[in-house]
Amino acid sequence: MGILDFLKKKKEEKNEVKITSFLPQQIYEAGVLELKDIISPPALQVNPKDINLGDKIVRSFFVISYPRFLSDNWFSPIINLDKIFDVSIFVHPIDTAKILRQFQKKVAEIESQINSRMEKGLVRDPKLDTAYNDLETLRDQLQQAQEKIFDVGLYISIYADSEDELTKIESEIKSILEAKLVFVKPAIFQQEEGFKSIIPICTDLLGVHTKLNSAPLSSIFPFISFELTSDKGILYGINRHNSGLVLFDRFSLENYNSVTFAKAGAGKSYTTKLEILRSLMFGTEVIVIDPEREYEYIAESTGGRFFNISLTSQHHINPFDLPEPKPDEQPSDILRSNIVNLVGLFRLMFGGLTPEEDAIIDRAITETYALKDITPDSDFSQIEPPLMTDFELVLAGMEGAENLVQKLGKYTKGTWSGFINKPTNVDINKSFIVFSLRDMEDELKPIAMYLVTHFIWTAIRKELKKRLLVIDEAWWMMKSEDTASFLFGLAKRCRKYYLGMSTITQDVEDFLNSPYGVPIISNSSMQMLMKQSVSSIDIVQKTFNLTDEEKYLLLESGVGEGIFFAGMKHVAIKVIASYAEDQIITSDPSQILNIRKAKQQLKDSSTLEGESSVRKTQKQLEGL
Repeated sequence: MGILDFLKKKKEEKNEVKITSFLPQQIYEAGVLELKDIISPPALQVNPKDINLGDKIVRSFFVISYPRFLSDNWFSPIINLDKIFDVSIFVHPIDTAKILRQFQKKVAEIESQINSRMEKGLVRDPKLDTAYNDLETLRDQLQQAQEKIFDVGLYISIYADSEDELTKIESEIKSILEAKLVFVKPAIFQQEEGFKSIIPICTDLLGVHTKLNSAPLSSIFPFISFELTSDKGILYGINRHNSGLVLFDRFSLENYNSVTFAKAGAGKSYTTKLEILRSLMFGTEVIVIDPEREYEYIAESTGGRFFNISLTSQHHINPFDLPEPKPDEQPSDILRSNIVNLVGLFRLMFGGLTPEEDAIIDRAITETYALKDITPDSDFSQIEPPLMTDFELVLAGMEGAENLVQKLGKYTKGTWSGFINKPTNVDINKSFIVFSLRDMEDELKPIAMYLVTHFIWTAIRKELKKRLLVIDEAWWMMKSEDTASFLFGLAKRCRKYYLGMSTITQDVEDFLNSPYGVPIISNSSMQMLMKQSVSSIDIVQKTFNLTDEEKYLLLESGVGEGIFFAGMKHVAIKVIASYAEDQIITSDPSQILNIRKAKQQLKDSSTLEGESSVRKTQKQLEGL
């Protein structure tokens, strides 16, 4: 081998080493995953009328014409459209001196046309007069620096899963804009340029511009989507308009009351329990009147108290209990107010009272209190209140009360005596309290709700705290005028005691047909409307002054979806809970069965482990 061949061979070996040394670096660079690899679609096909963007089809449009006047927020129906789309607005300033020269020429042309028509004796053309006045007014404003002129490009790209859906969205957007005399056209054979103009790289490749001055340009202001959030409060759900968070504090409104209307299974109790759970985390005490025993598990999970009110229950409430007078209250006012409430209770118990019977009941209550030395002038804070049997004894000695005594017998001696004729043994000194009325007979349920609500109101007046009172299935209380009247009075007065009342019902017609239904809504600064039935949607639309679009939104809403009103604002909302929250508040029977089954399995396994441990210990002892 010659020297030249030897050197050539060594050079080739050296190059092979270099290539081998660079090979791992090339492999590493080829395997690096960048952001654009993640967000880019798997495939792209540009067509004359649209672009296939992976699984989606996108079509771009541009605005070609505007009316003479643009009203404020004219673009808001597009911004708040419940569709997937992108909007780009390009604003290119134009030099004022340059545009003034063009205006001078245009004004001269129009003035010449007007003079020419006058010389020919033709009838005045309103279009020319209007154009001349507009140009002169705008020219004055430009010369005084009150206005500026811009080249404005407004582009819209819509997305869909199919051609039919894309065409439908296109027709909807066109009809909305053309109703306002704003006309758009698709970017045919320019879909690629249109899409590149839409994506946020600030490149105007379409270049379709319309000259607008400052005032109409400001009317296109894009940040006008519905928003309902604050710096404090709890999370109520997701804003369906813009996927923002609906964070709100009910105690920041003029009153703290709310109403929730929904058909059965729409998620009203789920939504309420979620609000309760999140309110408890912020130190709000919560009291619930539960007609279906739905809140028992959440009470156990949060360390609250659960009272089952029924004819055979161990928990009792004495309707003759009196609250302690506050420093600014007179004992006589407290006694008089309680007597009025008791008359309403007896009217409910007896199915109505004649004027004579009403007077007898009123006098009998006063004498029953006097029997225990409770008078308007006495300090009754340390005196034991009377019972229903004491009232029966007084009533039996009054003339004309024989019929009333017979009716009262079933509450003092009959099957209903265990419910209402015993001293109060209910203590509500926990942050979360639930009164369940599921096991109470339907005939007694309105009476029980009235009695429990009055007891809660008496307890709330003792101490000023931030509290929330939830009355589920409130239509039970709206069936009677006395209970509905008491509920309305509570709605008006509870703000003074830092109490928010949440009224929930599925029977919208019964609630609104009551003379106190609409006033209760009027005294509630928050309203939650969820999925409604076809039979009740019209009365809901009329009561809440809903648009047709909002009406159909309620009809088509899924579980946990609806419209959330707070003061003068409202948004479409979707209620979302975390997994841990969902396990506590769920009302789905299948889910509840699965949770109970899992608990039982855990309990059985722990029992088996305990038994095996005992046997192991016994064997060890036997060995010793």
